[in-house]
Amino acid sequence: MTRGGGAGKRWRGALAVPLLAASALSFATPFSAATAAESEALAPETFTLRNGMEVVVITDRRAPVVTHMVWYRVGAADEPHGQSGIAHFFEHLMFKGTDRIPVGEFSRIVQRNGGQLNAFTSWDYTAYYERIARDRLELVMGMEADRMRRLNLPAELIASERDVIVEERRSRIDNNPSAVLNERMRAMLYPNHPYGVPVIGWLHEIQDLEHDEALDFYRVWYAPNNAILVVAGDVDAAELRPLAERHYGRLRPTRDLPARTWTRAPPPVGPMRVTHSDPKVRQPSLQRLYPSISYGTDVGRQAHALDVAMEILGGSETSRLYRALVEDERLAVSAGASGRTSGLAGGDVSFWATPAEGVTLERLETAMDAVVARFLEDGPTEQELVRARSNLAAAAIYARDSQTSLANIFGASLAMGESIADILNWPDDIEAVTRDEVMEIARATLDASASVTGHLLPEAAAVDQAPPE
Repeated sequence: MTRGGGAGKRWRGALAVPLLAASALSFATPFSAATAAESEALAPETFTLRNGMEVVVITDRRAPVVTHMVWYRVGAADEPHGQSGIAHFFEHLMFKGTDRIPVGEFSRIVQRNGGQLNAFTSWDYTAYYERIARDRLELVMGMEADRMRRLNLPAELIASERDVIVEERRSRIDNNPSAVLNERMRAMLYPNHPYGVPVIGWLHEIQDLEHDEALDFYRVWYAPNNAILVVAGDVDAAELRPLAERHYGRLRPTRDLPARTWTRAPPPVGPMRVTHSDPKVRQPSLQRLYPSISYGTDVGRQAHALDVAMEILGGSETSRLYRALVEDERLAVSAGASGRTSGLAGGDVSFWATPAEGVTLERLETAMDAVVARFLEDGPTEQELVRARSNLAAAAIYARDSQTSLANIFGASLAMGESIADILNWPDDIEAVTRDEVMEIARATLDASASVTGHLLPEAAAVDQAPPE
């Protein structure tokens, strides 16, 4: 089971494998011309069950295998105040048991039938998937439908699994200095919004989660009318529909689902900084975050343009940051930037760099600022613009070759409020981004007064750099 920020399950993210810049340049024209035919060939089929559950079928006959995913429109951003971590907690509880399936048997049944399974939580959704042979599809559909509404959650099970989450947080966050710094930076970036709360939750609130709170969360949000079923593989809608109606169509929906609305962050008051030191740190590092628009909040092609801008600035070893800080000035051993542009209520962009031996974080930060300032002043070259658009469009096309990637991409995007047309047209929209659009969104986003900068230091370095009393 994994946690995430919601960005990695789309064309633009962990599933999109970037190409080397030199080869990508040659693809610029063919991709733009080919994407319409690609989209028509992909052509997902959709239907909605009577209880409100949406179903998407992506037929891929290359192998007798299917990827079955259920996406719930609920994540860490929907948690009641003071109950942080409950969405991720429930990701774990969903594997426990029902009247039909004893505790711990869900995973074993899938694996005994040759399948793979996992789940992940973000601020905006929670998803569960199985990849299995075509003739075992009905088996996993029945199991997923069973646990959507009929989990057995005795109080003692809640207590024991809560201890598991506490240990997971301690190992993944509290014992990881970089994760601690990032968590504190996000809390500063989003002082009045749930995106500033870690997906795994704050330790003291995880420890206080109660049985009744968990049941209330489950009964409200885990419902067919709050879910999207995505099945990709050796099946079409005519074959899938009777199975979906048999297993999911009989489930009771939640009446009056809560509105997914959140408080707005206050306006920025100036650049913010945080330093974290830890004896476990072996190599200092620099991070910076800016709030941004997302595909859920943009107008026109703003989010597409922001993705292109971040690709130019820090998306690869041909990016502005890497070439300037690592290759030309030899101030860093690594440097990059990326955007989390998939948030339902907004996104953020991040910059990072690790200094070369003997280089202070202050010197590295000054050099990074200079790279960003030059970009905001002069903009991208035509070659950079073509290469960035081609890299992103190419990654989108290649991601379609993976059945699991397709299920992830469509599920995450639909859960975030995008349409199938938005998803299919994404490569064409990226190719259409103009230089002026890139400049406009980059200048609006990379505002130092709204940023949070973090320095991660070994404990000794922090002592050395402390101001005198």
